[in-house]
Amino acid sequence: MRTYLDCLPCFLSQALRAARKATDDESLIKRVLEEVGKMLGDLPLESTPPESGRRVYQKVGAITGNHDPFRELKEESTRKALALYPLLKDRVQASSDRLEAAIRIAIAGNVIDFGPNRAFDLEREIDATLEKEPAIWDYPAFRDAMSSAHEILYIGDNAGECVFDRILIEELNKPVLYVVRDVPVINDATYEDALQAGIDQVAAIVSSGTDAPGTILHTCSSEFRRIYEQAECIISKGQGNYEALSSERRPIFFLLKAKCRVIANDIGVHEGDIVLKMI
Repeated sequence: MRTYLDCLPCFLSQALRAARKATDDESLIKRVLEEVGKMLGDLPLESTPPESGRRVYQKVGAITGNHDPFRELKEESTRKALALYPLLKDRVQASSDRLEAAIRIAIAGNVIDFGPNRAFDLEREIDATLEKEPAIWDYPAFRDAMSSAHEILYIGDNAGECVFDRILIEELNKPVLYVVRDVPVINDATYEDALQAGIDQVAAIVSSGTDAPGTILHTCSSEFRRIYEQAECIISKGQGNYEALSSERRPIFFLLKAKCRVIANDIGVHEGDIVLKMI
């Protein structure tokens, strides 16, 4: 997915939010805004939003000296998600289609996002996602692909959301490689976040090698690119991974909530819709 003009003010807003989390020094926050504002004029619209976002968050870290401003929020979101874990398991077990219920729960977890989304009610989001009619729901293809796959590559998104992914992984009953970011960026999941969520109990955790808020393949490690190219079935969570991988020609299933109008338009749905989309 390319960068749209509407993405540019969003980058500036994200920079301000991250800078305020990173420091209380208003002079540094102002400098972040000035530097990112200058940068926006040079961002190619042909690049994906995570490529541009990578530069924005690198600038925030370089100026403030804080490269993980959302650390406490990440830990808090994981604790809250873990507290809901027994309830989530009960909902899956009570469903007439456990796999489909687990997919919906995994998508509900995608609301945990401190990039474009400022506020969310996690428990309310779970209820709404379990009841909402999906805009795109390639469930039969997903079910068949999971059934025939020997191993699944699962590209994670945000910290806290990992707990919801764990619910789905437990229903897949297949070996899973769970992919995390190499270093902190926004509230994207790193190895430590996945461990806190208990992902190591249900999957092997691997790093993509990137420091971007999305799986930009040319910034990933050679080891991860080899795993990606050999994967027979891929689950991709969240908007950032959709933005980075939507032009790929691989067996990918995108699971997400369309939290911004630009991405919703690119997919062909409405803002707020839930999506299980195969490419």
